[in-house]
Amino acid sequence: MANRLIWAVPTPDAHTHDQRTTRLAPSPTGALHLGNARTFLINWAIARNASWTIRMRIEDLDTPRVKPGAERDAIQDLEWLGLDWDDDILTQSHHLDPYRDAMSALAARRLVYPCSLTRAEIEQVASAPNEGDPHETPYPASLRPDDRPTTFDDADTNWRLVVPDRAITIDDAFLGPRVITPAQSVGDFVIWTKRAQPAYQLAVVVDDARQGVNEVVRGSDLLDSAARQTLLYDALSITDRPRYTHLPLVRGEDGRRLAKRHGDTRLSHYRDRGVPPERIIGLLARWSGLTDHREPMNAEAFRQAFSLTALPANDVTFTKEDDLWLLS
Repeated sequence: MANRLIWAVPTPDAHTHDQRTTRLAPSPTGALHLGNARTFLINWAIARNASWTIRMRIEDLDTPRVKPGAERDAIQDLEWLGLDWDDDILTQSHHLDPYRDAMSALAARRLVYPCSLTRAEIEQVASAPNEGDPHETPYPASLRPDDRPTTFDDADTNWRLVVPDRAITIDDAFLGPRVITPAQSVGDFVIWTKRAQPAYQLAVVVDDARQGVNEVVRGSDLLDSAARQTLLYDALSITDRPRYTHLPLVRGEDGRRLAKRHGDTRLSHYRDRGVPPERIIGLLARWSGLTDHREPMNAEAFRQAFSLTALPANDVTFTKEDDLWLLS
């Protein structure tokens, strides 16, 4: 039942079942910065070296934060760096039916329920905020209703997934085995929002399944999401799961993840200043263990030189010297 509902968009042909497939999935909530570029470049290099299929997906469902023109700019930035992909681009907001079908399948199994509680109301019941995310309070199982609907008929309300109290092991291709218990870290998390759109976790699972994505390469800040998405694969009875590769992050000199507070690190900023893509890639190559100094490099040379085994295990730091070198 779940497969019939979810595959509103045709799945890859049967003969491609054994083909490894990854995706580049920028979100148009802002411009791509150097940290994003490093992750996308490594993903692309791994894929091309291993003859994976690369799919492009625009993850634009966080509508309040979507910036006009950001989708076009992200595509241009990646092409400017020398990255390419296969097949047409999938834009999430253009294809909402598969997400609704998935919600109907989950409701039929009584694995989801509507929830109109505010964050303040949840915090009154929760014992402590989630240490991993100060903006997310674990949803206590005590608030979960026993009488849950069997139909998905209220798309204008937040819906939560019933999260079982069990540990999830992620056998990460870079980090190794990691054990996460979503029931403790987040509890019953939102998978459908009151904007009548799927939340990130559900959208990613449905899209990866319908696009045949079985290799996910992304930043280590999303490791916890892998456990939540595993629960959704279980709930939807999707047996073809992706293998995860979570990469170290790029941070500012204050130790925090690269962001606006560290100055203008957007790719478009450097493009506008006349910085060639080879200089950007040269810095990313140094951060990725390909060289011990900064030197210009194109995407093809990066691909040929890259090895996941040589990638530094720790997060890297963007320094003032890096910025000066790019602009010199």
